[in-house]
Amino acid sequence: MNGKRIFLTGFMTSGKSTIGPILANVLGMDFFDLDNLIEKEENQTVVEIFEKKGEDHFREIEERILKNLTERDNLVVSLGGGTIINQINFEIMRQTGKIIYLKVSPNNLYKRLKNKIDRPLFKDLVLNDKSEEDFIERIKSLLEKRRKYYEKADLIVDTDLHPVGITVDKIAKNILTLYHEEK
Repeated sequence: MNGKRIFLTGFMTSGKSTIGPILANVLGMDFFDLDNLIEKEENQTVVEIFEKKGEDHFREIEERILKNLTERDNLVVSLGGGTIINQINFEIMRQTGKIIYLKVSPNNLYKRLKNKIDRPLFKDLVLNDKSEEDFIERIKSLLEKRRKYYEKADLIVDTDLHPVGITVDKIAKNILTLYHEEK
């Protein structure tokens, strides 16, 4: 698959960092995790960057690294949960590759997030022992803000009901079809 770029988007804990390297391997492509690249460059975790330098600083680095990645071919990029809501990022991805949205229900997202303190937008809920309802409300609110971007993806894959292997196979098959239809 020469010259191809695949961007995995979705809410935090939707499976982007798990599915990404497997998908890249199946397709014979390189894999990059955008958050990991940012952490490496800043020598801090995403949470530390948000706390010490703010979300705006994080988003500036994110945009620059994303642009740099699009100079490469044959790659799968796992995006941060909010990467897609930056219009510039969205246009970069739309013009240079295919966007795949890994869709997960709010209830499953809650199960995955309820004990994680490495997620800046949910750390306070975990540390303050907030209720399931509080978590799900915040998840729904963020999903609603991001939905219009997520739904513009080239492919939407519901990951609630399928194991990783089946999800990867489904994406690989559909990506090959999407790129074949362009010819």
